[in-house]
Amino acid sequence: MPKLTFYPLGNADCCRVDLENGDQLLFDYAAVRDPNDPYDKRSDLPVELRNDLRKRERNWYRVVGFTHLDRDHICSASEFFYLEHAQKYQVGDRVKINELWVPAAAITEEGCYDEDRIIRAEARYRLRQGKGIRVFSRPENLRQWMADQKISFEEREHLITDAGQLIPGFTTLVDGVEFFVHSPFATRQNESELVERNINCLVLHATFTVGQVQTKAFFGADATHEALTDIVGITKYHGRQERLEWDVMKNCHHSSYLSIGPEKGKEKTEPVPETEYLYEDMALNRAIMVSSSCPIPSNDDSNQPPHRQAAKYYQDCATARSGKYKVTMEHPRISRPEPLVIEIDGTKARVVEAFSAGITSIVSRPAPRAGGNG
Repeated sequence: MPKLTFYPLGNADCCRVDLENGDQLLFDYAAVRDPNDPYDKRSDLPVELRNDLRKRERNWYRVVGFTHLDRDHICSASEFFYLEHAQKYQVGDRVKINELWVPAAAITEEGCYDEDRIIRAEARYRLRQGKGIRVFSRPENLRQWMADQKISFEEREHLITDAGQLIPGFTTLVDGVEFFVHSPFATRQNESELVERNINCLVLHATFTVGQVQTKAFFGADATHEALTDIVGITKYHGRQERLEWDVMKNCHHSSYLSIGPEKGKEKTEPVPETEYLYEDMALNRAIMVSSSCPIPSNDDSNQPPHRQAAKYYQDCATARSGKYKVTMEHPRISRPEPLVIEIDGTKARVVEAFSAGITSIVSRPAPRAGGNG
């Protein structure tokens, strides 16, 4: 059955998507655990992923997508993946990427000096080669960069997917899933000379089909409330509200209040109308929210997410749909977090709860709606 695995990495991201046909996609990769700190409870991400790949007798992912180039989404990726643009990233037992997904900003952004520079180089190399990559949106600065590099835009246009389109290569019939692109928008990137990574990040909507039952997942990356306002407004304008419905929501930016509204609030963040529509009206019965973050604090000592006020809002949204709000570094318990696994089948999405005694419990199993369309 399809499965989503969210790794406990503190305020960092990695989600593995396992399809029914055996293919796998990996969204973001942040190996942030300190191996020299025995008290670091975050997942040893490269070990976790290699163990899974070893069981499958493979060393590749069909897709690896980097939603944007912030450190908490790409940390140590150059040490784990086989990168085609330079031989020094091809030694050892590295994991291959059949297709790399990046927003256009990952190619056009200047001022990259660390891991982001390496991922940018890989994306640029693959685009030059004309294979093994999918780029999201076509802002003018992408066209200009390609012209400067003497790369034919027309000959690479099939590698570019815009917001409002389905991603080629994935169908319900063959893969049991289709991916709809919500962001980035080329127009927003054209308006700014500086790349705003959170606003221009890759935001996707997935529709999994098992039997006749659809299960929908919204992958919000680090989208701000301004970006979500654009997403909701444009999607409603085109009459495609079904692409906003969700059974599983990967919460934006580690449960930051800025993905809900402009003000943190005293006890609870208040949404702007568009985020209220997304988080409340588009949530389906017994929906599951996932916060890829540190434990929710009880005070406001830190300005960094997660913010307790945002968490309160999300908890209320989940409760209103008889659902769950899960925090990766609190699952199944704060003292010993483990990967959060969500299985998808003919009864929609369910959180797998594993206990040390070997007994497995399934929670958050929503009943399908009449007609099986969620």
